[in-house]
Amino acid sequence: MQNYYQRPSWRRPLTILTVIAVLLGGGGYAAFTAYQHFVQRLLTVPGCQAGFGANALPLDFAQASDAAIIAGVAERNHLPRQALVIAYATALQESKLENLSYGDLDSVGVFQQRPSQGWGTVAELEDPEYAATAFFDALVKVPRYTRLPVYVAAQDVQHSADGYAYQQYAQTGAMLAAEFTATPHAVTCWYDPATQAADNGVSTRLDLPAAVRDLGQTFGRPGKGPVLRTTWDRAGGSETVAVTAGSGWAVANWLLTNASSYGITQVSYGGYQWTAGLAETSWQTGPGGAAGSIVAS
Repeated sequence: MQNYYQRPSWRRPLTILTVIAVLLGGGGYAAFTAYQHFVQRLLTVPGCQAGFGANALPLDFAQASDAAIIAGVAERNHLPRQALVIAYATALQESKLENLSYGDLDSVGVFQQRPSQGWGTVAELEDPEYAATAFFDALVKVPRYTRLPVYVAAQDVQHSADGYAYQQYAQTGAMLAAEFTATPHAVTCWYDPATQAADNGVSTRLDLPAAVRDLGQTFGRPGKGPVLRTTWDRAGGSETVAVTAGSGWAVANWLLTNASSYGITQVSYGGYQWTAGLAETSWQTGPGGAAGSIVAS
């Protein structure tokens, strides 16, 4: 595994500060705890990760969002897990899961697809949802692709100069496929909502209608073919989406990794709740909606 995915040292506990706080005792401990939280906020670098502990893969916000979109397209098309593994391995090799506006010759996007080879226009290929759709459309035409080695299936789609290069990301692709679609609360992001919104040039105001629209673009809208079926209930400043069995964590992870674009600060699902912030970097046990539903607010 490349150093690119090493666990960041800035997330290690501030053990020395904790010991000092204990020695202070009483009211001094409470005051120091507040100071410790302040210091942690200053030292914590915003970001995302997939997985847990030492095996967690650090991702930047763009990588996390792209991964969630690719998983969403796979769910929309009811593709087997291996299709997503192949897609992730391909995207990691081609772009490190970044939606690039450049590449070899005229290659662009997360899969480095070429407009001159009929994949689509530059604008289309720089849309991760379109690019993932195009990749999967080509992949399912490869005979018995789920039984092929990852690099063979990927190369049959990409026709790159070094097809075996995809194999180095087969294991990482398998881990990401499980974490973005099946493993409970395995994906998380941490950031200050106001700062993150300012950095992205978006408003901090909650915009659930836009989230609903874009979620539907990725996962599919009700009544339009074999897509993820959703029902929405707008009430009390929150949005509830009912998901089909097996798709819940893919939808929840999409909402989480794209939360800052829509002013979403909480996502609840499956007995867990994620809250945007620098102080809390993981899902916590918390309230949720009805079984099989996700609440965003």
